[in-house]
Amino acid sequence: MRTKQQLAEDYLVAGARLGSSSAIAKLATMRGPGLFRHAMRLLGNSDDAHDAVQEAWIEIIKGLPRLRDDRAFVAWAYRILTRRAARIISVRIRDRNQIYDTAQPDDFCVPEPGSLAADAHAVRQAIKALPPPQAAAISLFYLEDMSVAEVAIALDVPPGTIKTRLMHARAKLNKALKGDLDE
Repeated sequence: MRTKQQLAEDYLVAGARLGSSSAIAKLATMRGPGLFRHAMRLLGNSDDAHDAVQEAWIEIIKGLPRLRDDRAFVAWAYRILTRRAARIISVRIRDRNQIYDTAQPDDFCVPEPGSLAADAHAVRQAIKALPPPQAAAISLFYLEDMSVAEVAIALDVPPGTIKTRLMHARAKLNKALKGDLDE
């Protein structure tokens, strides 16, 4: 059964597909922060993430009339963003002018040990240490509350691959976080 928020989003998607600028704006407000977080996880810096999200929104808005199922919007939008991010990464590799700006505020302030902030910091650091495909899968599944099928669509890989990535990521996170707890 779909929640009220999901139904409201379906309604906004239908309105946006019909050209409602207010529906598009509300969708951008609703889904923009999650798309940006995903772009940051994939690209590692805010400039590229902002570019990818902007380009993705342009493609999303242009492609909305072709979207057949309003309920598929979230996974479809993440898939578009993932492809945009992949293009940016390809340009980085091709040009060999890679600039890594992965510094996060968490890197500069260490929370008090034993606090909830310290636990959240440890989890973020452990996710950052995962290989990018695993980090993207675990983040979309747990942090963006997407299903395995939605993550598979968003990352453009089979659901079985997502399940495998989640299994390996959970094992690595469990090991990393237990290691932090033992210290």
